[in-house]
Amino acid sequence: MFYLRAPGLCPPCLLQRRFREASILKICVLASSSAGNCTFIGTDSTRILIDAGLSRKEAFARLEGIGEDPTRLDAILITHEHCDHVSGLPALARPRKDGKRAPAVYLTHLTAPTIDWGNGVRPELRCFQAGSAFQVGDLEIRSFTVPHDAIDPVGFTVTARGVKIGVCTDLGYIPDSVKWHLRDTRFLILESNHDIEMLKVGPYPWSVKQRVLSRKGHLSNDLVCDYIKGDLPPTVETLVLGHLSENNNHPAIVELSAKQALFCRGADPRLVIADPRRASEAFSA
Repeated sequence: MFYLRAPGLCPPCLLQRRFREASILKICVLASSSAGNCTFIGTDSTRILIDAGLSRKEAFARLEGIGEDPTRLDAILITHEHCDHVSGLPALARPRKDGKRAPAVYLTHLTAPTIDWGNGVRPELRCFQAGSAFQVGDLEIRSFTVPHDAIDPVGFTVTARGVKIGVCTDLGYIPDSVKWHLRDTRFLILESNHDIEMLKVGPYPWSVKQRVLSRKGHLSNDLVCDYIKGDLPPTVETLVLGHLSENNNHPAIVELSAKQALFCRGADPRLVIADPRRASEAFSA
């Protein structure tokens, strides 16, 4: 084996440096369903969660399962106030007994008053206007408004060292503004909530079915496939479809329809269907 030596570096050090440069970002969908939503994104110096729909115990266990120290979280970003996105927030953001700094909580000015902190100490809140951008460590965060039946719902893109990640769930349709924000993404987490026919004959009350199908509800498999065929950015290398309804969808249906849409698009990203009941693998980008 031959090594290309760099000045002042032995071959193993050179390999280690290249490995660090290659391992830019770690992404893991810790949970993605109507029961709870939480996504981890981290670099070697900054670690965040997007949404906090898991209990503290479960979130910590899943973080430890991918080799992350839960006490080293820098921030928790909240998309909106529905319980499957914030049920674990008060516990995850509470001050730590060991004296370590608790993660800051980022949420919009309108969403902040809707959070029930219980009897605990209110954490450090950093409120922003929907559509604004901000920095968390070496992560560049940009928020954007999405159509959903919440007070002020947003999606996020996260960029570090030229790699752009999109996180976009809980929306009734995909307007041009959202498509614009998702351009140039290399890793995209997108909702594929329900199969329309399964929803129509499923167990939900008609009022709930109308809400889910509305333009402020959730994305159907059909709408996702339309987006893939017509607007999926050519830069996407990994497409994760999540927030699947356990009553009105099935992973096999989502996978088949998405593969057909990708074929029509002439695109070949890695396709991953998020399991509603367990964390995904830890991806590197």
